[in-house]
Amino acid sequence: MDRGQPSPQPAAAAPAAAGPSMIAPVRAVVRLRSRVRLLRRRRVLPPAAGPDSGPEAPRADPGQPRVFTFDGPAELASRPPRKKRRRSRVVLYPESLRKCRPRAERRSRAQRCLLLLVAIVGFQVLNAIENLDDNALRYDLDGLEKALQRAVFGQPAAVARIVALLRDYLATHVHGRPLLLALHGPSGVGKSHVGRLLARHFRAVLEDGALVLQYHARHHCPEPRAADDCREELARRVADVVARAEAEEKTPLLVLDDVELLPPALLDELHGLLQPQRAHRFHNAIYVLLSGAGGEEVTRFVLQNASRALALRADGAPAAAAQAEEELRARLSALLVREHPLWQAAAIVPFLLLDRRDVVSCFRDEMAGEGFFPEQARAELLAAQLSYYRVAGREFAVTGCKQVVATVNLL
Repeated sequence: MDRGQPSPQPAAAAPAAAGPSMIAPVRAVVRLRSRVRLLRRRRVLPPAAGPDSGPEAPRADPGQPRVFTFDGPAELASRPPRKKRRRSRVVLYPESLRKCRPRAERRSRAQRCLLLLVAIVGFQVLNAIENLDDNALRYDLDGLEKALQRAVFGQPAAVARIVALLRDYLATHVHGRPLLLALHGPSGVGKSHVGRLLARHFRAVLEDGALVLQYHARHHCPEPRAADDCREELARRVADVVARAEAEEKTPLLVLDDVELLPPALLDELHGLLQPQRAHRFHNAIYVLLSGAGGEEVTRFVLQNASRALALRADGAPAAAAQAEEELRARLSALLVREHPLWQAAAIVPFLLLDRRDVVSCFRDEMAGEGFFPEQARAELLAAQLSYYRVAGREFAVTGCKQVVATVNLL
């Protein structure tokens, strides 16, 4: 073999050496591409824009799930759609700062103020109730009721109504208008006696006789005296009493007897004292008017309803007593309002006729007061000397207990 000729082996060795160096990267690219395709199919990723995003690029199957599970397409179609849960935000507090509650968890200040207001109102209500009890206890109405029941005969309904009206009015010291009690009935049934008992009781409990005014029409304003002078004097005396009572924070009592004899000018003055335009001190007062006006109406009612009149006594039925008393008050009110508008604002208390046993009780009480032994037979003998209305087997005294004092004085 000639040494000058070239050897063929080195030329063939060059392509053999370059072959392995180019195949390895191509294989790596192919593996990466197949790996990306597999991942896109599993995760259903949108294909990236590139050479593979053509019409031949593989598309995601709409029937396949978007999230990988082990369920088949049929099971996925029958399963209800899953609800998206709203993740709550986690509140993170810095370790270096003070932790505070969120505003929604804090106790509202308005709630504390409301509890404080409820406590204050409850305390005020309890204090007001105690003050009402103290103001009513000052006048000893229980003692007054016992005294009236013991000393006034044959008028249980009238006594109960007077005490009830006084309890309601004296429950507080502040009033919007004065209390006007109008005691009506025939002569001798106990109206003036009740007025004297009320005056005596209020003088004792108020500890000041100047706060009780007793005005008698026949004594303080006789007929020869001018009505204008009587009106000025009455207005001045009432003003002095209410002014003194306001200074001492007490409720005065004004008793006017024989009101049916007062001239119209004095009735007008009394009506003016009850008006809300007057000063506030005039609103805190008790007026007791004793009048014989309407006595004939009371007598007629008792005689025409002798059986119902028994219901107004203590031994009658409460329902019948209330109905009979209401009817009698309505008759008296309609009669008195026609005479003067003063009676519109009055709480009318009718006094009924006294029967024979009530007159006997009057005689026994008067005999004991005069130092005589209250013998029942002697009291009945004295009571038989009086005149009576005889209706339905009952006897009602014509003059009541009017002549009891004069009769006992003759003993």
